[in-house]
Amino acid sequence: MTVSRVINGHAGVREGNRERVLRSVLALDYRPNPAASALAAAQHTCIALIYTNPSSSYLRELLVGALRGSTRSAAQLVIAAWDELGTPARREAARQLATTVAGVILPPPLCESKDIVEVFVNAGIPVVSIASSRFSDRISCVRIDDRQASHDMVSHLVAHGHTRIGYIKGDPNQTASAHRWQGYRDALANAGIGYDDALVQPGCFTYRSGLEAAERLLAQGPPPSAIFASNDDMASAVVSVAHRRGLQVPGDLSVVGFDDTSAATMVWPELTTIHQPVAEMADNAIDILLREMRRPASSRRATVNHVLAHQLITRASVSAPQLSSARRASRIATRHAPDVDGQGG
Repeated sequence: MTVSRVINGHAGVREGNRERVLRSVLALDYRPNPAASALAAAQHTCIALIYTNPSSSYLRELLVGALRGSTRSAAQLVIAAWDELGTPARREAARQLATTVAGVILPPPLCESKDIVEVFVNAGIPVVSIASSRFSDRISCVRIDDRQASHDMVSHLVAHGHTRIGYIKGDPNQTASAHRWQGYRDALANAGIGYDDALVQPGCFTYRSGLEAAERLLAQGPPPSAIFASNDDMASAVVSVAHRRGLQVPGDLSVVGFDDTSAATMVWPELTTIHQPVAEMADNAIDILLREMRRPASSRRATVNHVLAHQLITRASVSAPQLSSARRASRIATRHAPDVDGQGG
């Protein structure tokens, strides 16, 4: 214990003992092992990351960041998937987990569940939500400014000459979805473009919901010259529908997404999108939890609202509108009309 106190610079060691320890350190050429020290300090630090997110690309980024943070701090990371659990089963799982972990990370959509948050908070377990704007004095959060990010994307499309911009919403149960939709409306208003409710379609952050929304948007007359999907999975689906209809992206239709996950670069052309630093958010969540868990018991708990910077990533899926609304509608209708044998063209 005396050696440990001297090496770590703690007070409470007699000067004679301190000198003897330091002489021995020099004689033995002793060098502390930072990894071992971190492991010893975090041996009882168990953090749970719980997810039900339908986007595999988003989840991949989340896990990369959480693993990076836990490895750096030598904290134990428990990963729990609750996809198959109903609401009562999730509450029971939360109660059980609260007896074994020291902190919890809740990404969307679980971070929006008041019932789940309540279980952990009542058990005295610190919680960090990711990508939620529902900040309170009970849990911390790590997020970006979704409203401003969405505004930036629509402004980018307007700068390219687009005035008829379709929009696909995200999961209605997530606060980020509402903020992104509001950013879309803000940007239109700032550009002097009237809001058209027909150009806004519901989505759920899934590829399937993006397919259905894209079909509805492109069936309109006149159709939009650009579509902004509020995540990359849905934007990838829009590109798929456009290709199936024989449309060129971005010649006939510009398409943009949100998140900058791997889905944005797995389609052709690659998507212009908003970079949300998901991995960095998860990494930061680990740090926030560790600071809270190592807080002296006598000090008051402090929650953190940590806002990270977003970035607009420009790729090849956006260009200026090539046709007027009437000509674009005619081209889309012609390319999607059935041929003489009654088969799709």
